Amino acid sequence: MAIDTVPSEKSSVEQSEASKESPSPERSFALHERIEYLGLNDKHLSRADVIRLVDEIANDPHVSLETFAHLDLQKILRKIDLRLIPMLALLYLLSFLDRGNIGNAKIEGLQEDLRMTGSQYNWCLTAFFFTYCAFEVPSNMLLKKFRPSIYLASIMVAWGTVMTLMGIVRNYTGLLIARIFLGIAEAGLFPGVAYFLTMWYCRFEVQTRQALFFSAASIAGAFSGLLAYGISFMDGVGNLEGWRWIFILEGIATVLVAFIAFYTLYDYPQTAPFLTIEERIFIVHRLNFDGQDVKTDSHHRVVQSNKFGWHYVRQAFSDPQIFLNIIVYWGYVCPLYGISLFLPTIIRELGHRTTTAQLLTVPIYITASIITIIVALLADRKRLRSPFILAGLVFQLIGFAMCISTSSPGVTYAGIFIAGSALYQCQPSNITWLSNNLAGSYKRAVGMGIQISVGNLAGAHGE
Repeated sequence: MAIDTVPSEKSSVEQSEASKESPSPERSFALHERIEYLGLNDKHLSRADVIRLVDEIANDPHVSLETFAHLDLQKILRKIDLRLIPMLALLYLLSFLDRGNIGNAKIEGLQEDLRMTGSQYNWCLTAFFFTYCAFEVPSNMLLKKFRPSIYLASIMVAWGTVMTLMGIVRNYTGLLIARIFLGIAEAGLFPGVAYFLTMWYCRFEVQTRQALFFSAASIAGAFSGLLAYGISFMDGVGNLEGWRWIFILEGIATVLVAFIAFYTLYDYPQTAPFLTIEERIFIVHRLNFDGQDVKTDSHHRVVQSNKFGWHYVRQAFSDPQIFLNIIVYWGYVCPLYGISLFLPTIIRELGHRTTTAQLLTVPIYITASIITIIVALLADRKRLRSPFILAGLVFQLIGFAMCISTSSPGVTYAGIFIAGSALYQCQPSNITWLSNNLAGSYKRAVGMGIQISVGNLAGAHGE
């Protein structure tokens, strides 16, 4: 497995702080002159020209981190966080909500109303994962070709529409087909956003942001229970069962948010209107030379390639660290999907009423969200990933051991609580671990797509 960190390298934060010790006004002035000379402040420049010119300056061999010593890195990162993370978290919250709400619909009567057997219900769950996994790698490659704001918003409209139509299915076949198309539509979001964040943040900053984004999954679990509890009272409205309204209302909400996302998502640092031209160049420069020592001669540093080449795809498919990482991925995703899809049913079978079972899922997901963010902050600070993943897997075993060793409802719930709370933090840790060790934007895009697509096949087994 690839190492967690490269000991000889300094983080970009340290590099920036080090550069502040010896500011170079001449370089800063030269940068300002270059910006004026190229006309980057011209508001009539096309998007493509802005990207080209920002990249040209950022990759100039005479530009180094010292050039940006007058800029406040932490202030810039906070601006990026506020513009990106809330919307991305909302997108993933809706994605996780829409793929997992079938579990809430089940205990509201979906299986009985559609006259499905247990086996048929399980096939509806499994069908989602086959198409979801098959389309993740090509989807990540498309994200590199199209603007993220357009691409991510488009797939949201697609899966929101499918989700709404799930509310009017009349039989097993209709539900199965809807779940197949839901997998196709949702395939691009998680690997796409996981990769998208690496376009903005350096290696030892990204897990915290991945965690804030992924914690939306655990919040979705809590929100799903509360929402399903509330929507269940709509049973009979419009002559529709309550579980149908779960699909319809959540699907409509997804489509509405997709239109908002189209106007509020920012594509790349090069074109971010909330950053000054100097800040854009700074962000692009530090990303392109991420992990290289500030003391290295600028003329000998090598920028990471952003140009497409099929050899990057071949490299990703032949890289052993990706497939070793997938084994780790399977270790937590299989039980994670089992929890997300069956938690309300498991709690109900402990002797609780349906409405109580929906509400008892909430504390587990809220705790998981808090732990995920705390672990990410520690992992980025310590520049370590694997110990936190291992700890999550150990606590998972402890939790499930409690579940199978007793018939006490209280102990079983406590075991599920421990396992669920420990598992969620493994995902951003593992995703970041691999992305830290893949250089070249296209290889990283394909590699992360492979990791998440093949890894998510465990979801088919987990349910």
